[in-house]
Amino acid sequence: MVELTVSPAHQRLRDRVARFTGVDLLPEDAVQRVFARDHTRGDPVAERFVAETYHGELGPDRSRELLDHALRVGIANVPDAPESMRELFADFETVPDWVDPDLVETGAAVWRRWGYSLGAVGNAGTMDTYTEGSLAVPLSLSGGYAGASALHRYLETTRWWLEVCRPGAALTPGSTAREVSLKVRVMHVSVRARVAEHPEWDAAAHGLPISQSEMMLTLLGGSVGPAVGLFALGFLTSPAEMRAVLHFNRYLGHLVGCQVDDMFPTTVADGLRLLYYFDATRKHDSGPLGPELVEAFVPSFEPGPQVRGRARLRALYHLHLQAGYTRLFMLPWNRRHYRLPSGLPGLALLVGRAPFVAVVETARRLSPALDRHWQRHQMRRWRRWHAWHLGQREERFDAARELRR
Repeated sequence: MVELTVSPAHQRLRDRVARFTGVDLLPEDAVQRVFARDHTRGDPVAERFVAETYHGELGPDRSRELLDHALRVGIANVPDAPESMRELFADFETVPDWVDPDLVETGAAVWRRWGYSLGAVGNAGTMDTYTEGSLAVPLSLSGGYAGASALHRYLETTRWWLEVCRPGAALTPGSTAREVSLKVRVMHVSVRARVAEHPEWDAAAHGLPISQSEMMLTLLGGSVGPAVGLFALGFLTSPAEMRAVLHFNRYLGHLVGCQVDDMFPTTVADGLRLLYYFDATRKHDSGPLGPELVEAFVPSFEPGPQVRGRARLRALYHLHLQAGYTRLFMLPWNRRHYRLPSGLPGLALLVGRAPFVAVVETARRLSPALDRHWQRHQMRRWRRWHAWHLGQREERFDAARELRR
């Protein structure tokens, strides 16, 4: 079990709030213990498959071909599939008893309404966590959000977001959403194995790379985090929709190997308590890796000298928007440690359009047709941005990628 200690400042705030309101900002002791324990838990089913194939005699190229083939024709039609692969597919394709398809679809619709803002606020919140070595070391070693690859890695993640929130996609066998989810799961396991063996990884302090607890934080960053934070930008997500998007993210966690039933929150309040607990137990031990990751991302939107005309203006618009999201959604006492664009022009754009968004968000509750149109509009904008930035590049979700040092 990883040792986690609540900071004195967070403890004092918790005590004051509890004294005056009766509300506890921290999760129950049992949840805290599970959160600490699950820093040492990975994904055994997928780990056996990766060890036997990608990191075994089969090798990465043949393993990738075998996985692609099984996703295309079904595992039952792959007679030479190893047993570990059959076990992985059986786990992946099993829909847990707790899944409510209506809630999954309602949660996906929330993502569709948030659109581009989901990715931007989620990424700003993620950047805020790079104070932690447990999160920064795997990303720096794998090259995920470091240096010139930062934008492309974000585009890979965006592709997953775009696919899983398509209507019905997360629960439809053979969908692109499920195919990409399984590849993300395998990629995470491969990176976990490589980083765990690297001399820069401190297992005593951090447990396992990409642990169950840390994967769960990303699920909260796609549900209660933006549900609350995006109110400032006019997105009026109801309590029922917040619970649905929590449920949706819990199922997405199942697809990518995040099994945290013992502590996954069922209410928004419990989700916020877990986020507060993470913030209260930060170790601030990422050293130079935190700035390396944070300071690479927003500048990666800067148009190159060869970009001219409307394309340059479009790129600068998104550069300022992304900087604005970091100013709004990174904790200011963390953000000030990094060299980032001011974010003020982007913040002005975001705040300026918030009333319009709020009007649409109010009106769509009165008209199902308008609600559907709003979802389609948001998704079209998000897809256009993704396709424009992606260009001729391809998302690979590459489980064979070597560490960069």
